[in-house]
Parts: sequence; C-alpha cells; structure tokens
Amino acid sequence: MQNNHSFQELINGDTPVLVDFSAEWCGPCKMMAPILKDVKAEVNDTVKIIKIDVDKSPQAASVYQIQGVPTLILFQKGEILWRKSGVSSAKDLVKIITEKAK
Repeated sequence: MQNNHSFQELINGDTPVLVDFSAEWCGPCKMMAPILKDVKAEVNDTVKIIKIDVDKSPQAASVYQIQGVPTLILFQKGEILWRKSGVSSAKDLVKIITEKAK
C-alpha cells in the first residue's frame, strides 16, 4: 500500500474499492488471493481491489477495527457499503459488489 493519504483518496472516490485486510501468516488470507483474482476478472474495472497487510499498516487496521483476518470491506465515496470477516466465495463477492456498488 502507498501512504495513508492515497488510501483515503482511493476509498473516497466514485469507484468502489474492495479492501482485503490480511496478514502474511494467515492461512485463510492466502486462500483469498485466487478468489479475489477471479472476482477481478468478473467485475473488471468496475471495482478496485486492494490488499492491506494489517501487520504493516496497524493504523488502518485500528481505524477500521479489524479484529480478525481476512476482513473484506467494500468502500465507495468514503462509506462502508459492506463488511465481512472470513473467507468469501468469488460468486458471493461478485453478487455483493454488483448489488451494493452503484
């Protein structure tokens, strides 16, 4: 992740942003990587998908009260549209992005 300022700019933009809060040591987090790749292939550029390592960015983890990883949060215009901890399927994520992000 770049600096915190560009993260804020990103999540405050018109384009929805799916943030994957994860950690290197987390097994389920590793399972999310190919799932998010499938989601990206399905939704193309309608949503940005970024990954934040909670160990490298403890401030972001604290601000969004990340208790466990992986935690996925969908932002648009600075608002949280959806949030879930744990592994999600590509099918579920595509459905959520399609329904929530306008």
